[in-house]
Order: sequence, then structure tokens, then C-alpha cells
Amino acid sequence: MDHRIVEIAPPGPAEDPLRDWPEHLRNEFEANQFGPGVGNVLVSEDDRVRVWHLSLPPGGWLTFHRHVLDYFWTTPTAGVARGYYEDGRIVDVHHYPGETRHFRHGLGEYFVHAIENVGDTELIFVTVEFLNGDNPPIDVPDAMRLQPPAGAR
Repeated sequence: MDHRIVEIAPPGPAEDPLRDWPEHLRNEFEANQFGPGVGNVLVSEDDRVRVWHLSLPPGGWLTFHRHVLDYFWTTPTAGVARGYYEDGRIVDVHHYPGETRHFRHGLGEYFVHAIENVGDTELIFVTVEFLNGDNPPIDVPDAMRLQPPAGAR
């Protein structure tokens, strides 16, 4: 399977990029656009990196979140992720096993998006964010952090 991007909807008008989205999607964007959750769970963090896991079953959804740090993601699975971007664009991205992409955000740069699994396989991603970039990290609430099982060290 190749990495392929299929545009579902073009960017919206500059004065109101989300104009053509349904109200519930615009509301979800407004409520979550500053969120740090680039995965389902933050599994590890030290003074240099954050490691996130993302698992989306078919039909699964990861709400809007903001990328401000340099990072990369990798996926061991094939599948189709529908991306909803703050410019109003909606695209289907076809992923292949082992695919890895790297991103850089200079001072003040960011992007906001949400992900929906529109394929028929589970999507799994591991994302590594680098904390020593040009932008400060967004605080992550404890509810997004891996909670060890009772009795585990």
C-alpha cells in the first residue's frame, strides 16, 4: 500500500474556514483546538521527549489537538485516516505498515487537526514529540497519562 492523500473537501474560505462543516464538528473544534492529546495516551515522558500511543478501531475518533513541537510518528498498520484540519480541509490519508513521517514547528508555528478511522482495520500510531524545540510544550493533564495497574511499580 502506498502513502496516498485523497482530498474530500478543500480548505474553506479564509474568512470562515470551517463554514461548511456541520455544527457539531465546528463546536468540537472550538472546544478542543488547544488540546495536547496527539494520541490516546501519553505512555512516557522525560526532559527530552514525550511518547504517545494512538489506537483507533474502525470508526474511531481522536478529537482536535494542537501540534507545536517537533515530532515524528510511525505506524505498524495499514489503514485510512480521515484528517480534519483547521483550514477546513478534509483528507483521507492511506497509510502503509512502517510508514514514518517527521515534522518541524518553528517559533510560533503549529497545526490543529482531528483524526477519524474511515478504514476497516485498526489504526495504530506511535508519536514522539521533542520537548527542546522552538515552542513550549502544551501541558498534559494526568487523565491523558498512562496509569499503571494497581500494585505495579
